[in-house]
Amino acid sequence: MSIVDNKKAFHDFFIEERFEAGLMLQGWEVKSIRAGRVQLKESYVVYLRGDFWLMGAHISPLTSASSHVLPEPTRLRKLLLNQREIEKLSIKVERAGYTVAALNMHYKNGFIKLDIGLAKGKKQHDKRNTEKDREWVREKAQIVRANNKYS
Repeated sequence: MSIVDNKKAFHDFFIEERFEAGLMLQGWEVKSIRAGRVQLKESYVVYLRGDFWLMGAHISPLTSASSHVLPEPTRLRKLLLNQREIEKLSIKVERAGYTVAALNMHYKNGFIKLDIGLAKGKKQHDKRNTEKDREWVREKAQIVRANNKYS
């Protein structure tokens, strides 16, 4: 079950491979995510000190959070991946010029998981072509519906 999608990532990047990662979260963050108070729009994934970290994801604290906890909405959050996945992604990021983008946050067996994608950046003309293709698919569907209506 999806919590939040990052549509901007699909607009800005070609996604070549997908991985599912766990997140190291604090208690107040889990409660806020379950309440739907999370944004991935400006988030990105970086490789630091041998691990991947989620940066820029905004998790708004609930008003009912305890008084002894100081919530930080945009702190670094560690991604939990297998060692093989970390090595594979790090090689691609460091040598081949790829980037890792946060795509989707969802529930899996009661845990909060993050889909990340190995991505290559799109150029401006690629974005225009993608938009043209989407519009053409939409127009075809309208034409088909109009022809079926009069048949």
